Amino acid sequence: MFDERTREAAVRELFGSFCAAWTRGDTVEFGALFTDDADYVSYDGSWAAGRASLQDNHDRLFRGVLAGSAMVGEIESLRFVGDNTAVLVGNASVLMPWRSELPKRRLSRQIVTCIRTTDGWRIAAIQNGRQRPLTVPDPEAMPSKMSRCMTRLARHFGIGRGREISLP
Repeated sequence: MFDERTREAAVRELFGSFCAAWTRGDTVEFGALFTDDADYVSYDGSWAAGRASLQDNHDRLFRGVLAGSAMVGEIESLRFVGDNTAVLVGNASVLMPWRSELPKRRLSRQIVTCIRTTDGWRIAAIQNGRQRPLTVPDPEAMPSKMSRCMTRLARHFGIGRGREISLP
C-alpha cells in the first residue's frame, strides 16, 4: 500500500506543474505531464485525443492567442480510486497578461484523472467547463410550467419525443 500523503503530494505537485508549464508557455514540459493517450476536452467542447494532439494545440495557443497567459488554479477536491488513479476537481483559469485578476466569465472548473505510471504521476484526462451555474427553477415556476405544457402539446400532436413522454 502506498503512503496516502506521498500520493496526495505527488498529485498536487502534478497539478502545480500543469499550471506552471502553462504559465511559462513551455509546450514540451506541458506535454510531458500527460500520458501518451491522454484526452483533453476544452471548455468549448473541443477534444484533443493523445499527447501529440494536445501538445500541438497548446503550442499554437501558447505562441498565439494565449501568449504570455498564466494558468491560475487550485485543487478543490482530490480522491483516490485505487493505488494508481486519482480524480481531482480543479478550479483553474487563464489569466491574460493585461489583467491582474480573473474575469468571472472566464472561471473554469476541471475534472482531472491522474494515473501513476513508471515515470510518475501523469494526467490521463481533463474535462474543462466554464463556471456559470444555473438556477434550477422550482417545479411550480413559470419556466417549469411552460416546459410541461410544451411536452403535453408535443404528445397531443405526436411530434418529437412528446408521444413517448408521460408527465405526472
